[in-house]
Order: sequence, then structure tokens, then C-alpha cells
Amino acid sequence: MKIRFASTLIITALLITAYSCKGEKQNETEASSAEEVKEAPVEAIMYNVDVASSSINWTGSKLTGKHSGTLSLASGTFEAKEGTVMSGSFIIDMTSINVTDLEGDDKTDLEGHLKGEKEGTEDHFFNVAKFPKGVFEVTGISEKEGKTYIEGNLTLKDIKKNISFPATTSVEGDVMTLNTEIFTINRTDWSVNYASKSVFGDLGDKFINDEIEIKISIKANKS
Repeated sequence: MKIRFASTLIITALLITAYSCKGEKQNETEASSAEEVKEAPVEAIMYNVDVASSSINWTGSKLTGKHSGTLSLASGTFEAKEGTVMSGSFIIDMTSINVTDLEGDDKTDLEGHLKGEKEGTEDHFFNVAKFPKGVFEVTGISEKEGKTYIEGNLTLKDIKKNISFPATTSVEGDVMTLNTEIFTINRTDWSVNYASKSVFGDLGDKFINDEIEIKISIKANKS
């Protein structure tokens, strides 16, 4: 009886641990074929992205923990009508990959690995020497379950896929802000395959989750 009870506790603990490690995917996107870029009506107002006040926050995870960081924008413009984004695009500076949860050599090593700076690791993640920029282009706006979703083509490593995510926009004076909820992309859709158990079947517990959590915060000024 004691052995059976102990076994039950062990199995329960393992299930709880597995669930906790897996976590809940927030606003999981489904990448699809690229779509035509949306054009704004002539009466829309143009805003230029303030790159110093805008950022992308990311979180990646594995069985033993997670890492988080930021990316900077290089430039961008949006066209809005009555406070609603009608069209627009922004360029992501992939060379700006920054790890915020580590310090010293650990921080430098992980940033270098993500950028592919060390010989033999170029294509593990983002290979920023070959692909220094990412791009997002708005292809549409939709409403779902009381939320506004921005649809657009995300290009990473020269691979263009269409995704959508919930976001809110507001305009105060000559300033427009755009903030997304946390959403999740599958990195393998853009051929970021390193240590992915969905790509490589013999990793054991040495895998990195395919899902990356993203949150975009943009400030733009009326042109």
C-alpha cells in the first residue's frame, strides 16, 4: 500500500512538473502564407515610429528555465484613421538582440549565440550577419472576441509569414501608441530550428521550446 501510494505521488508530481514546464501559450499565432500589404485611405494620418521609445520584448524557454530580452526597431511608419491603424510597417534591428536576465559572460555568450557570432553557430538562431533586419507589414485589421487584431507579414531570415495578434492603439495629440498583448510565435516557421524537438528527434531533455513570447510597444509621432 505504501509503495502504491508513493508511486501515485511521484506520478502526480511528474505531471504537475510537466504541465508547469510546458506553460500556457499566450495568444498563440498560426503562421500562414504572406498576404498583400494593406493600403491606407487618403485621409489617414501618417506617423513615424520613435525608435528610441519603442521596443520588442521576447521570452524563450526550455525545460530548465527561460531567458528574456529586447529588440530595437530601426525605423517604421503607420497610417491611422480616427485612432485606428490602417496600414504601416516597421523594421526590426536584429543586431540589437539584448538579453536582460543575465549579466557578464553569460549575457555575452547567449547574445553571441542568438546572433550567430561564433563560427559554426551562424544558423543556430538568427544569423544577424546575413539577416540583419526583420520586417513587419500590416495586411489587415480584424475584430475577434471583443479585441482588435493586427494582421501582418513578419519576415525573419528572409522567410515571410502572415500572423495576427491582439493590440490596442491610441492617439493623444500628435502621438500614437501601439501596444500588443503578449503573443506567441513558433520560431521554426522562420527556420530557427536549433535544439527544436519538433525538428530533431534525439534531444532528450536538451531541447529549447519552439514558442517565443513577444510583446511589442511602439510610440510614433505625427509626420
